[in-house]
Amino acid sequence: MIDLRSDTVTRPGPAMLQAMHNAETGDDVYGEDPTVNELEQLAAELTGKEAALFAASGTQTNLIGLLTHCQRGHEYIVGHRAHTYMYEGGGAAVLGGIQPCPLPFASDGSLPLEAVEAAIKPDDAHFAITRLVCLENTQAGKVLPMAYLSEYSELAINHGLRRHLDGARVFNAAVALGLPVRDICQYFDTVSICLSKGLACPVGSILVGDTETIRSARRWRKMLGGGMRQAGILAAAGLYALRNNVQRLQEDHDHATLVAATLAELPAFSLQETPQTNMVMLSPTMDIAALQKYLLAEGIRISGTRWVFHQDISSTDVARLLEVCKRFA
Repeated sequence: MIDLRSDTVTRPGPAMLQAMHNAETGDDVYGEDPTVNELEQLAAELTGKEAALFAASGTQTNLIGLLTHCQRGHEYIVGHRAHTYMYEGGGAAVLGGIQPCPLPFASDGSLPLEAVEAAIKPDDAHFAITRLVCLENTQAGKVLPMAYLSEYSELAINHGLRRHLDGARVFNAAVALGLPVRDICQYFDTVSICLSKGLACPVGSILVGDTETIRSARRWRKMLGGGMRQAGILAAAGLYALRNNVQRLQEDHDHATLVAATLAELPAFSLQETPQTNMVMLSPTMDIAALQKYLLAEGIRISGTRWVFHQDISSTDVARLLEVCKRFA
């Protein structure tokens, strides 16, 4: 089965599994798991931050980040289709009493800065207190421009706002830009990074930030039930991924580019845009239900207009996918 639903479907390969098998462990709630400690130290170094926190999921690291920055009655500005707003169960509002202020994304995945500035609330008892601006990179496979990140950061700092990045696929953005990931992370107070998407770990995410923020985040993780014990078995997969699977992401980008270019020549297909990273976005005007049924009968699984390429999609799989799509067309 060729599974294009998401890069979350990746499975750990033999080398990663061996690293997990060999992991040295301890009780991480006591800070005594050496493999978790090593993973957190490496993540902090790579992102240019003082500290890092290993957690179970990107939803958890995003929520911990929001809870660390905001108090009840505070507000965070966020994209109207951002993961933190749309797809994480409303955790910030339900568990933190934090009000979201959703704004429409621009076509490039950014939040227009004039709209962000207009949404910042005045110091008035009628309003929630604007505390945080949350971006997403990549956003629907699009990479936020570095010049934009600099302007965003300056705006947030000038208004006394905290800056959080849902960087679930920030390594995809870094590889696409040809830059170290720390160059992106410099514009944020905290960054949430998924290890279980393109980096192909079975589970886990990292939150990075300054020492005091991560100290507070560790308390929130415990409160949310995220304190794990001999978690080095999982952290070993993260170490392997950060050391071996980052540059490999370029293969996924290349596969997405090849597939998009081929589909663009087929009369039955239409695309929203040219891929920037590992996602091919089909036009919603297509009969996706008919295409989904056809592909499934051929052993290819999709969930809609977004096709995501990842470690478990080989060049042979891509060739087979294109052959099937040509028959459909």
